Amino acid sequence: MRNALHMPPALRAVALPSLLALVLSACMAGPDYVRPELPLPSDYARASAADATNAAAPDAAFWRAFADPQLDALVEAALDANHDLRIALANYERANALLRGARFDHLPTVTASAEAADARWSADEAPGVSRAGRDQESWRAGVSASWELDLFGRVRRGVESRRAEAAAAAGDLAAMQVVIVGEVVRGYIELRGAQERLRVARANADNQRETLALVEARFGAGRGTGYDTARARAQLESTLARAPALAAEVAVLQHRLAVLSGRSPDALLADLAEAGPLPAVPALPDPGSPGDLLRRRPDIAAAEHRLHAATARIGVATADLFPRFTLGGLIGSQAADAAMLFERDSETRLIALGIDWSFLDIGRVRARMAAAGAEAAAELGRYEQTVLLALEDVENALVRHARSREQDAHLQRAAEESAQAARLAVTRFEAGAADLLDVLDSERTLLQAQDALAQARTRTVASAAAVYRALAGGWPQQMPAHRQVSGTASNTASP
Repeated sequence: MRNALHMPPALRAVALPSLLALVLSACMAGPDYVRPELPLPSDYARASAADATNAAAPDAAFWRAFADPQLDALVEAALDANHDLRIALANYERANALLRGARFDHLPTVTASAEAADARWSADEAPGVSRAGRDQESWRAGVSASWELDLFGRVRRGVESRRAEAAAAAGDLAAMQVVIVGEVVRGYIELRGAQERLRVARANADNQRETLALVEARFGAGRGTGYDTARARAQLESTLARAPALAAEVAVLQHRLAVLSGRSPDALLADLAEAGPLPAVPALPDPGSPGDLLRRRPDIAAAEHRLHAATARIGVATADLFPRFTLGGLIGSQAADAAMLFERDSETRLIALGIDWSFLDIGRVRARMAAAGAEAAAELGRYEQTVLLALEDVENALVRHARSREQDAHLQRAAEESAQAARLAVTRFEAGAADLLDVLDSERTLLQAQDALAQARTRTVASAAAVYRALAGGWPQQMPAHRQVSGTASNTASP
């Protein structure tokens, strides 16, 4: 330090602030971010031991477990062209651009300037001076630099906040991918379920047409009544009335899948017109522990990064309590003639250390600090709520899937027995051992049982997809094809 004090004044003006910056480089205003410790259960209450025995590993491309090429194509199209994903990607790119801009605050701001002027003084301003003497030229060129010495961490906290916001935007993009894929899978499963229900209604209508034909033949032969014919026809019409509503539901789901994949609502009508079977129920993934969920779910990661960003902004506000030191410099040349510019005697320079401290503005600074603290408290509450909602999502998905499978098994047996009862009722009616009411009742019961079974199977397959969506295990960062960016969101989030 003693040698520094004996330096030339210009050099000392540079060396001393730089030395001070090195000494205080570890000084940063505001609290350092620490991940909140949340009390989590050791396991899920609804996790089944039987499921854990046959559990599959969490798979990012979970829809492939349904082994349906048409579903695979729909999901890939949605990942490439969905408009909600385009919005999330644009927000991700914006956050990265702001982060790059914030990092430049670490560096000096360098500007270059030049000026050429030709002035003439009036005769009153320069009395006794000839006209030629009142003309004056001025030539100037220089380079200046200004650098804020980040002694109290205002700039570093700002960069920290932007980095956390970029990581949050990456989490939002990944979470949107989970949502969009989940919506496509659920919509496709519901479409196949609606098509199955429509097939059941039409098949039952065909059976009831045969019953009506049999009743009309008996009536024509004098062995039946008009009352029996009317009842048989009324039941057929009731069954046929189911078809329009189910056909409308099929069309709505086709429209939804087209829009999810970034196309007009009618784009998939031809591709999805043919009814297909419901996908098979895949093996469930191992749900792991609630602690694993904090690492898997991108919405939890995004909420935590926003808490980190809000904590860093407390430091940005707190740094305003302290003075700002700015180191500035100028190197240039100034001359009255262009030919003399950059000559030895025309050089100019300036080295300055600026201090800006609005110590009388302490009230406003503390108000901004209080606002930043309140924002961080709100983000902490939002983070904790996100974790609780994620745990609830997993618990609900697990219990719905378990109960759906139980219901599916009962309804499967009910449909089989109803079909057997309907066949026996028709046989007995033809033999004269039963009346028409038994036939109509058995057919109505069969329709209800088969329709309920189709709905239950749809719910079972959809509940399996919901478990995968709730766990969101190992989700890839797949960018929409129309706007690729360099790197991945997870890389951006790293320091």
